Amino acid sequence: MGKGFFHVPTAINEPVKSYAPGTPEREAVLKQYKEYFNGSADVPMYIGSEEIRTGNTRNMTPPHDHQHVVGQYHLGEQSHVEDAISTALEARKEWSQMPWEQRAAIFLRAAELVAGPYRAKINAATMIAQSKTIHQAEIDAACEYIDFLRFNVEFMSQIYDEQPDSAEGIWNRVEYRPLEGFVYAITPFNFTAIAGNLPASAAMMGNTVVWKPSDHQIFSAKVLMDIFKEAGLPDGVINMVYGDPVMITDTVLASPDFAGIHFTGSTFVFKEIWKKIGENIHNYKTYPKIVGETGGKDFIIAHPSANPKQVATGISRGAFEFQGQKCSAASRVYLPKSIAEETLNYVKEDIASFKMGSPEDMGNFITAVIHEGSFDKLASFIDGAKNDADAEIFAGGNYDKSKGYFVEPTVILAKDPKYTTMCTELFGPVVTIYIYEDADWSETLKLVDGTSEYALTGAVFSTDRYAVTEATKALENCAGNFYINDKPTGAVVGQQPFGGARASGTNDKAGSAQNLLRWVSPRLIKETFVSPTDYRYPFLGE
Repeated sequence: MGKGFFHVPTAINEPVKSYAPGTPEREAVLKQYKEYFNGSADVPMYIGSEEIRTGNTRNMTPPHDHQHVVGQYHLGEQSHVEDAISTALEARKEWSQMPWEQRAAIFLRAAELVAGPYRAKINAATMIAQSKTIHQAEIDAACEYIDFLRFNVEFMSQIYDEQPDSAEGIWNRVEYRPLEGFVYAITPFNFTAIAGNLPASAAMMGNTVVWKPSDHQIFSAKVLMDIFKEAGLPDGVINMVYGDPVMITDTVLASPDFAGIHFTGSTFVFKEIWKKIGENIHNYKTYPKIVGETGGKDFIIAHPSANPKQVATGISRGAFEFQGQKCSAASRVYLPKSIAEETLNYVKEDIASFKMGSPEDMGNFITAVIHEGSFDKLASFIDGAKNDADAEIFAGGNYDKSKGYFVEPTVILAKDPKYTTMCTELFGPVVTIYIYEDADWSETLKLVDGTSEYALTGAVFSTDRYAVTEATKALENCAGNFYINDKPTGAVVGQQPFGGARASGTNDKAGSAQNLLRWVSPRLIKETFVSPTDYRYPFLGE
């Protein structure tokens, strides 16, 4: 056990490197990109100390060059998932008892590995696996993940330091125990930082984890496992499995030792998982913790007082960075008629200046969407807008999957504020804009609030403080992260804890102490120094 009250290093946000021409970081990541791109990775499952290769493999291909194979990963069966569960439970016996400062040291070391020797590796892997530009990879796979690790250690120390008052003659203290059982982590393709944080945050608090990354992120997930291992994470604390997602989830949720799920993905899948947990509730040894961040249909609304160029930049960045494949991406916009034309023309100029192609060419602002299913879905909505009387394509509208899954950044103008692309989550570089009459500002706020089932992010642009105040109140429930005069993306760990409500998730705020508190089960210990020897209270006296 610990022999002191320990103060962890103060967490600070990792500086974002520029990758400007001639910088050493640019040369390093391009060298690593070529090595990975021309290599042939063989990615096993990681269960305890074993690397499991089943021979039942799937190819890993970059979305921007889908015929090029960079490696393969091995699919598991139900027996492998069961092994991962039993391995996690066995590892819990020691891991849950490890002094917290020893756990903290592992994850602080992991942060330093990402910041240093693994930076080019994790960024290059993310560029290849998820078709991120170097800037998007840097702010995600490097900086955000480093921030998650460092700030979560600091939040963990703050949680342990939070103790109850004690009265005369007694000492009250709280232990923050890990959950009794194991945690299941399901992570998405779009953020390497999220893929690393969901299992790591639960593990940091003393839990052991079965982790299923997205099939489309396994190439960079493997680098995360390399980092965990080099940082000194004991075998069995985080076990990584791949295979049929329904089979894996059903196997996990059938275990009586299932203690919690940390999820980022689609709303439908999360609701189905919640339903299965409910159906199995009588089988569990404890009530499972259910934490999820799901979909979004995120908005920008501009007031007539807004600066058109600022609004346009918020749209261009908020809707099209990483091809709109962020849960927080702006996908519906409300412009007042008085500034709509000027704003739209600025957006059209921006789109005309975008270069599209492989992330290896660092002059490209746009790369490919993640897979053919996403491409086909986006193409169908674009074609629908081309043929629909209630909509028109204002900019973009082209797509091509001959080499990579490339969808041109597209602006749809909707005559109906409830047009399908104003309401449906598309998860791609498509934004729909509705133009309202200036006098209808207050009514349009009600429209924004009532249009979507989601409540993840949103933004208001205005130079009128009364309008900002009105919007902040009117839109209170439709965005867990609300931005004033900024795009609705780019939450920074330690500054803007991230999460939404309604159909966007449980709003447990990744990158904050609130999230870590979900992975512990507090135990209150009351110690009385001199115990009473007579049951009689004073009121019984004669």
